[in-house]
Amino acid sequence: MKITQLLTEQTIILNLSATTKQEVLEELASQLDRAGKLSDKRAFTAAIMERESQSTTGIGDGIAIPHAKSAAVKSPAIAFGRALDGLDFESLDGQPANLFFMIAASEGANEDHLEALSRLATFLMDEQFRTNILAAKSKQEVLQVVSDKESSMDEPEAESSPADSAQKKILAVTACPTGIAHTYMAAEKLNERAKELGIALKVETNGSSGVKNQLTAEDIAGADAIIVAADTKVEMSRFDGKPVIQTAVGKAIYETDNLLNRAVTGDAPTYKHDKSTDEADTGETKGGFYKHLMNGVSNMLPFVVGGGILIAISFFWGINAGNPDSPEYNEFAAMLNTIGGANAFFLMVPVLAGFIAMSIADRPGFAPGMIGGLIAITVTGVEEASGGSGFLGGLIAGFLAGYVTLLVKKAFSGLPNSLEGLKPVLFYPVFAIAITGIVMMLVNPQLTRVYTGISTFLESLGGTNLVLVGLLLGGMMAIDMGGPINKAAYTFGIAMLDAQNFNFMATVMAAGMVPPLGLAIATSLFKNKFSKPEREAGKTAYVLGACFITEGVIPFAAADPARVIPASVAGAAVTGALVMLFDIGLRAPHGGIFVIGLVDGGISSILLYVLAILAGAVVTALVVGSLKKRVALAS
Repeated sequence: MKITQLLTEQTIILNLSATTKQEVLEELASQLDRAGKLSDKRAFTAAIMERESQSTTGIGDGIAIPHAKSAAVKSPAIAFGRALDGLDFESLDGQPANLFFMIAASEGANEDHLEALSRLATFLMDEQFRTNILAAKSKQEVLQVVSDKESSMDEPEAESSPADSAQKKILAVTACPTGIAHTYMAAEKLNERAKELGIALKVETNGSSGVKNQLTAEDIAGADAIIVAADTKVEMSRFDGKPVIQTAVGKAIYETDNLLNRAVTGDAPTYKHDKSTDEADTGETKGGFYKHLMNGVSNMLPFVVGGGILIAISFFWGINAGNPDSPEYNEFAAMLNTIGGANAFFLMVPVLAGFIAMSIADRPGFAPGMIGGLIAITVTGVEEASGGSGFLGGLIAGFLAGYVTLLVKKAFSGLPNSLEGLKPVLFYPVFAIAITGIVMMLVNPQLTRVYTGISTFLESLGGTNLVLVGLLLGGMMAIDMGGPINKAAYTFGIAMLDAQNFNFMATVMAAGMVPPLGLAIATSLFKNKFSKPEREAGKTAYVLGACFITEGVIPFAAADPARVIPASVAGAAVTGALVMLFDIGLRAPHGGIFVIGLVDGGISSILLYVLAILAGAVVTALVVGSLKKRVALAS
């Protein structure tokens, strides 16, 4: 398929009106929508934004290739926009971008479509091609430049010209999450520079259309070094014992010479594959405990958020509206309470445990984890402790089930190949569930006592002690902007929500809203201390903060951590202390401004809650404003 079948006059904007990255993405998505390429513009735009959140698609040299594969795409297409003066797209080289190709791939895109989409990415590595696109005076000229380039090139060779036997032999693997653009651009750049430097290179691409130019066992055996430039999972066990350089796919595009030089000079560590797992290491540090915990928490959140908000809504009809014996009883409220509490919230802990175990031991760990989590909340052994060991028991059950499953898998690893098919459906579930279940039955009464004791202690806190707890939780929500410390504080809030203590949830949500709101206010009050892109980001931060997305402050913190982080912590800590001081409770575990109406205590508590958030945001804004220096040439 020709690229010009995907890029048409109807999907080209010669002069973009956008002045920011967000506006570019929305303008190009709108152009695709007007051309009839999308079935749901909002869903496609969300997919584009999700891809951008993983890593910028501003690859440098004035190029940006935002892309997504989505069911909202009717047929694969490419939209092109040009901003001759350039604009900030958070590109890898820090320079403005002026050529924007938005790639829209449908879920059912065939291989011809995917090949054409990826071929465009390789064309953009050609400086003359980019120059011709910039010089085009009309949409027809843009299409002609693309057509001429396509006609003049054969498919890029995957391997450089043969070299003499004494030359180092280098292999590479490229892969990005979407498998459309960066995968092939990295491969093209590596091949191009290898030819120029006289290096024998073979590159395997792991793209949307599958693995191409796959490295063979013979290739790997004869390789002097291997470069794995990947932001997603690739098969690594085949490289065991070989010198391997692992890096992000973007580094292969803009640190190409450095990577090739390291490979040729032998500056590559020997890769040792962890045979106890079937994960692929793409160069990022394995997360261990935190990774497994976050896998459980992230999969549990829909149950917590959906169930919690439904329970909170049911209280609009009265605190006892779900009780058939109460005068406040309302049938619809009782229905919401049952869906949220007896169902969604009931599944919260088993789901947490199941996905923790699955993160550790893959799919065989899921069933024993779910069973262990269910035992945690149902087998108490303690009078007047109907909720079992709750969140604490779920955590322990998840890790127990995961590591028990690994042991079971190892125990059965020596079975004949003829019994291989019985392992996942018979041996693993029977033994892992039995062992996990027996251990949880024995220890859960003790865990219940501990969990009940912690909850009772926290509920007994009052006055200064409670304010100090709020101060601490608030600061934790802001110190690493959605990182491990933030997640620890939020997870604690969820645990206390499960224990029917709603003050802690109110505290962590309010405090988490403060950093982006504070920086947004600062960009409005102290305009001469922020650059134009920062002031634009401040507008977005208002929305992100209001929606309880603490990560909205990350652009500011990355640019000036020494001032932004202390200011954010100070404001969030003030908010956390005030929420505890005002004794405000919130049953909804997420939603920001959209769930403020669900605060316990009526309008007075709602106003105090808003006051606490605003007070912390203003503190953050004032601290930032006092610490930051004026921008020399604010525009």
